[in-house]
Amino acid sequence: MKAGLCLLLVCLAAVVQAAPANTPLQLLEERPVAAMTGGNLSGLAWCQGALWALSDRDDRRLYRLRAKAGIWQAEAEQFSAPLAPPSGLSWGQQVGNWGMGVVRGGELDFEGLSCDAAGNRYLVSEAQVAVLKLPVEGSPAWLPLPANLIGQARVSGLFWQFNGLVEGLAVNPDGTRLWLAAERQNRGLLALQQQTSGWACGQSCVLLSESAYQRAPAQMGGERLPLDFADLVFFAGKLFTLERLQLQVCRRNPADGAVERCWSFADTALTEARRYPLPYGVAEALAVDAEGAWIGLDNGAAMGGEDFARGDGEQRPIIWRFAAPDGGWGASS
Repeated sequence: MKAGLCLLLVCLAAVVQAAPANTPLQLLEERPVAAMTGGNLSGLAWCQGALWALSDRDDRRLYRLRAKAGIWQAEAEQFSAPLAPPSGLSWGQQVGNWGMGVVRGGELDFEGLSCDAAGNRYLVSEAQVAVLKLPVEGSPAWLPLPANLIGQARVSGLFWQFNGLVEGLAVNPDGTRLWLAAERQNRGLLALQQQTSGWACGQSCVLLSESAYQRAPAQMGGERLPLDFADLVFFAGKLFTLERLQLQVCRRNPADGAVERCWSFADTALTEARRYPLPYGVAEALAVDAEGAWIGLDNGAAMGGEDFARGDGEQRPIIWRFAAPDGGWGASS
């Protein structure tokens, strides 16, 4: 009891780790996404030679993206998720998630997409705090995550905020380790490893829990908002977090979540033509490779209605392609 209380107090008072000054990422191209039913792009992953996308308003489709004449053309792949296992969330959170799914669509609220070297895809459901595996062969199935995952997360200050639960998922190439990103209030990182009997945590499920606020850029209104994680990627032995409010991508240690280096995309996001009439960022999806990064924007209305248009009038989801930093993603400066 005392140990748990101490951990909670430490996590609630955590100070966001300092990182070297951000280096701007260089924008190579941007393309809107066409034919993505309902828009609301919430996940990206490079799998088996193609870029794939996910929508948090759609429980039945993944989208393969093909570059065509200045756009990404979305081609739907249907799947059918089985009944999700008990989530372990409170009754109030479950009812809220259900109600939001009914109103806006997407009862499972898929928020992250990853794949392993064999081509299996993994989708994380925020509404259920669960991971669905779409195998190369066979039917979709939910991973048997440890029963104490929610409890450990909450002791550390995570998974208390409605609609601020799991926002990102990363899987290592052999599919034996996975990481989850808790979105906000607190934001954090969790790690699990596959064992013969299912998935388990190490000494703790929680690598990182941070409770901190920062003012949004003046161009977005300057409102004081909680720091967040919007997506998570495992690449070249490191974790990469998409940090929406701070308009940055950060490289982190997969063993403890410690930040090592960050790169900014603020110069791109804050131009008048690309800004949205919102007090917060809309970067929602991240994919990373040796040549660069893709960042996807979710400009959908929170509870239905028309998607928000940015300064130049574009309403479709957007994907930015950035060049890798000089020296690659492993560079120390």
